[in-house]
Amino acid sequence: MLRISCGLFVFELFASSQQASANDWEQRRLGEISESYSGGTPSVGNESYYGGDIPFIRSAEISSDSTELRLTEKGLDNSSAALVESGCVLYALYGATSGEVAISRIRGAINQAILAIVPSKNNNAEFIAAWLRREKPKILDTYLQGGQGNLSGAIVKDLTLALPSGEEQSRIGALFQKLDSLIALHQRERAGV
Repeated sequence: MLRISCGLFVFELFASSQQASANDWEQRRLGEISESYSGGTPSVGNESYYGGDIPFIRSAEISSDSTELRLTEKGLDNSSAALVESGCVLYALYGATSGEVAISRIRGAINQAILAIVPSKNNNAEFIAAWLRREKPKILDTYLQGGQGNLSGAIVKDLTLALPSGEEQSRIGALFQKLDSLIALHQRERAGV
């Protein structure tokens, strides 16, 4: 009950805030207010690339604090896998997880199925992640015909969002972070963890 009503409250609050302030908020492309990049996958045939200390974040793990696979420095250095810091926006581009978004909970490497989005100064990662979550159905309907295909970094960077001031983004982002934590706590309690 809390999860559903809280989730509806979050998205209604966000939509109302964006509509009410639309005249005050600046329209910007995501690529104008952030840097973004994807990674790659080290050759799976080279065992010396795996089993190290670097978490290898795959699209199903973007909201996790651990990963199934870990890379070695050699695997990172000899591939296009890219490092992300905790707190970075991670956006899934391919397959069943297309359009999923999370704030990275760990420092690790990403593959080509994930777009890392690093907001520029005065822009807030939590705010951007919340906006991407809210826009997910529209983005998928527009760019993934019948659920087929993939998103790309170019598509995501070209998305236009309405931005309040950096201070207001931070307040809104903090609200979403608190609500997400409350929802996660409630889910763990229901699961008996």
